Amino acid sequence: MTHHDHAEQGDEPTASASGKLSVSLREPAELAEALPYLLGFYPDDSLVVVALHGERGRFGGRLRIGIPDTEGGRAALAPQVAECLEASSKARGARPDGALVFLCQEPGEGHSGRDVMKRLRPLVQDLRLACGERDMPVYEALCLSEGRWYSYCCPNQRCCPPEGIPLARTGTSVMAVAAAYAGMPMHGSLREMEQRLIPLGPPFADEQKRTLDAASLRLTPRMLKDDDRERVRAETLALLGHLMQRFQRCTPSVATWTSEDAHDDSLLGHDECATAILGLQDRDTRDQAAEWMEGVDSAPAVRLWRALARRCTGPYRIYSAPLLTLAGWVAWAGGDVPTARVALGLALRTDPDYLFARLLHQACNEGLDPGEVRRCLRGERPGLRAGGEGGEPDGPADATS
Repeated sequence: MTHHDHAEQGDEPTASASGKLSVSLREPAELAEALPYLLGFYPDDSLVVVALHGERGRFGGRLRIGIPDTEGGRAALAPQVAECLEASSKARGARPDGALVFLCQEPGEGHSGRDVMKRLRPLVQDLRLACGERDMPVYEALCLSEGRWYSYCCPNQRCCPPEGIPLARTGTSVMAVAAAYAGMPMHGSLREMEQRLIPLGPPFADEQKRTLDAASLRLTPRMLKDDDRERVRAETLALLGHLMQRFQRCTPSVATWTSEDAHDDSLLGHDECATAILGLQDRDTRDQAAEWMEGVDSAPAVRLWRALARRCTGPYRIYSAPLLTLAGWVAWAGGDVPTARVALGLALRTDPDYLFARLLHQACNEGLDPGEVRRCLRGERPGLRAGGEGGEPDGPADATS
């Protein structure tokens, strides 16, 4: 699978640092209702394949990828997915003994969930053939659409009728209860998670673009001069330190993600956003910011990077790649793997050649320890801390861009 696909892989969700959540799922309905908890969010417009191991079908690695729009794209996808699932599972220690397949997509206007299920059936058939050729039989394939689930594998119409079966109410399934008991976070849907990272629209967008234009004229010449570049770095890091302290002090006390994001947007002025965004296009500044934010509380740090990414409006959208990558890095270091994968995947969709995001996305997917990745990328040296404490760090040791 090419890196442009940005497939997301994952391990079994952990209940705590001391052990894994153990839940027995036996019926298609239980599998359908467990899917969001296997990933940490509901995967809109996604194909999800889960590796199974052993006689009891223990969940292993999982792969999530967007469903191609065209029939040709779907036909070409199946062998790549089977190959990727086998290779990633082997990298973790054992090839799969089987697989589960989930297809999540909402119907277009004038169509039904059953229409979606029928339209995607050829993709399921291709996946079953591709996995079967690798001795990874697909034991169940489910379509989730319009609040119902449909089985592609069960021939018994009494338990899996053609019209589908409604999904259980949120929070009532066995997996939901177990996840709540274990304290596993849920992030809503993939679409909602991505919405928190994409640029704002009017009225913020127009004024922010004008401010970015002005900041670019002011800062770009300075960043190109050797004698001025270091001063711009120091100014950018000092500004980020102040913003980080502001986000640590001002914690939103709201119930919804939209209200939380509106709160965070109100904490930032157009000028300081533009200065931070432009300054972080410099690789050394980005690396230093990544270092000193590793030592702070991850929640306000993710909120800050997310809010700055939302200010990359209009032609400056590609400037959000460093911000999205930093959001993914801090989330991953803080143990929030679903948020990390979404942020890093969106960074790569914004700029497919952004090497730092590619390296972190691959490492996160392969289940590496972020601490080990940090030491590999930069070596163990003291970094600049929020608010300017700790002095200037050494130059960056990695070759990311």
